[in-house]
Amino acid sequence: MVGMARPQRIEYEGAIYHVTARGNDRRTIFEDVADREHFLRVLREGVGQYETRLYLYCLMTNHLHLLVETPRANLGRFMHRLLTAYTVYFNRRHGRHGHVMQGRYGAWLVERDEYLLRLSRYIHLNPVFTASARRSPADERIAMLRQYPWSSYRSYIGKDRPGDFVDYEPVLALVEPYRARRRSSYRRFVEAGIENVDAAFIEAKGQSPLCIGSDTFRDRIVAVYRDLLAGRSRPEDIAFRRMGRRHETNAILGVVCEQLEIDRQTLLRRRRDCWHRAIAAKVLCDCAGLTQREVAQVLGVRCSACVSRQLQRLANELKHNPPLRNQVAQITTRLQKAAMDLKA
Repeated sequence: MVGMARPQRIEYEGAIYHVTARGNDRRTIFEDVADREHFLRVLREGVGQYETRLYLYCLMTNHLHLLVETPRANLGRFMHRLLTAYTVYFNRRHGRHGHVMQGRYGAWLVERDEYLLRLSRYIHLNPVFTASARRSPADERIAMLRQYPWSSYRSYIGKDRPGDFVDYEPVLALVEPYRARRRSSYRRFVEAGIENVDAAFIEAKGQSPLCIGSDTFRDRIVAVYRDLLAGRSRPEDIAFRRMGRRHETNAILGVVCEQLEIDRQTLLRRRRDCWHRAIAAKVLCDCAGLTQREVAQVLGVRCSACVSRQLQRLANELKHNPPLRNQVAQITTRLQKAAMDLKA
């Protein structure tokens, strides 16, 4: 693993980040209701100005959590504006000066689907994992969580009106395919974590100062980071981007079929010892920014978990199968070139 005290930011279109900011010397950053309301107003303005997708938030007394996607690869500008505007307000209102936040904000890249969903639970549970709340029985902690007004959780489960600056569907769709049941399913998913802490996720979260995700995802991010430190550009970085507008799903599948020399029906047909659908799933995730649930729908796979298993098996196979690795690389190269042509 790359050792680093102050990691550079990795920014790309469609990146998802878990962002944290803490009070200087762990001091309070929200003194009262007015402070919290002002921060949310500034956050709302920033989401609109920088075209950021805010998935959820949680404001504590001396720190905050955000889960955001940056379609324009502009996390730095978004966060600079947000924290600067709030610092100016806070110092003026409370007659202070200097830094309100401690050093740099934290920003971890997040892998989509499973890790995104589990991270959302981790963030929303913050209010009931304080030292004082931990001493309360589970039913009291559930009541505390449902009443906590300074996170997006209440609006996620239908206790508050949805905020017009929060994008709920990407997370809700991961826990329940049927729209009418999503909020109740998400409530059960989150509140189950009060008694059954997701120890495996917390361990995965602490494995890298750069990202939260699978071993494969971490390896990719570390490779990009090493090149960033060395001042090298990576042509394949475009694979990280969410290119929904650049590459329609049908166009991507067309490239996959041409490169694999198969027709669309063959691609969608389940066959043993065949990597066609796994390759298509990988490309749709990497180049179109689809979630694994969306990929399952496109490819006629039973569920997102099946797609996840296909992707993991493919990742393992690519490590020792050069011909297969070359096929995937050729598909990616064609899509990169098409994206560059559209951008030119």
